[in-house]
Amino acid sequence: MMVFTATVQAARQRSTDAVEQLPPHACFLVSVLFHYLGPALAVLLFAHLPVLGVAWLRIAAAALVFAVWRRPWRFVAAWSWPQRRTLLLLGVVLGAMNAVFYLAIARVPLGTVGAIEYLGTIVLAAIGVRTGRNGVALGAAVVGVWCLTDAGLDGQWLGFTLAFANCALFVLYVMLGHQIARDGGSAGIDRLGVAMLVALVTVTPFAVGDVAPASSEPKLLAGLGVGLCSSVIPYVCDQLAMARLPRATFALLLALLPASASTVGLVVLRQVPTRLEVAGVLLVIAGVAIHQPADPLNGLSHE
Repeated sequence: MMVFTATVQAARQRSTDAVEQLPPHACFLVSVLFHYLGPALAVLLFAHLPVLGVAWLRIAAAALVFAVWRRPWRFVAAWSWPQRRTLLLLGVVLGAMNAVFYLAIARVPLGTVGAIEYLGTIVLAAIGVRTGRNGVALGAAVVGVWCLTDAGLDGQWLGFTLAFANCALFVLYVMLGHQIARDGGSAGIDRLGVAMLVALVTVTPFAVGDVAPASSEPKLLAGLGVGLCSSVIPYVCDQLAMARLPRATFALLLALLPASASTVGLVVLRQVPTRLEVAGVLLVIAGVAIHQPADPLNGLSHE
């Protein structure tokens, strides 16, 4: 038994070492690829499962993977109360963000929700660092989001309300995510595992009625795949990138994500954007690329 335990621990350590050795830019690009690929697969599941049922499967699958891979509860006793409080907050934010995001993309094109998601980071930067550069960035992003909402607002008030709620939650995720990444990628992944368990507890009461239809094996396996693509691979890569990329570099790379959302929506979901929507996405990308990040958003990366 002791030999088996030692072998498992050695395997975990090797996997941790291999993950931490990945270049930070490569980690971010992997995150870009999977950040919206998983949700696109989830949209395809909406025809067979309730939206909150898919969201619950995503979170449950991620919590299971982190529990088996990291066994994060081993470290909780050693953490201070402020660290535990941060993890509780992050868990609640993750649960709410995933649920709200899925409710939004069930009503509004993925590219539009993805672009709106980044408005909050630019607003926060403009508040924290009042410069002409951030003023231009905020103006471009606001006009871009106006183009997106004006292009599809008819009959979609709830969808856009959910998209903006997801935007606010995304800002909280980035802020809290940088806090738990402070001690390096491996420690951040362990803390992320605890937060994902909290997210599962947070969402379960609201999704319990939608979980039963997901109990059949094909749907369950599909939900597990969505969870792996949506909440394990990109979040782990985010932690590794946040821990090692400079503030300005991380902020600049965020500009790839709205483009990724539109591309995945087009290729996977056949959501063809109008010219006005394309203009809106491009303006948001410009805003993300131009803006100078505020310390509260990216203060835990290194210059």
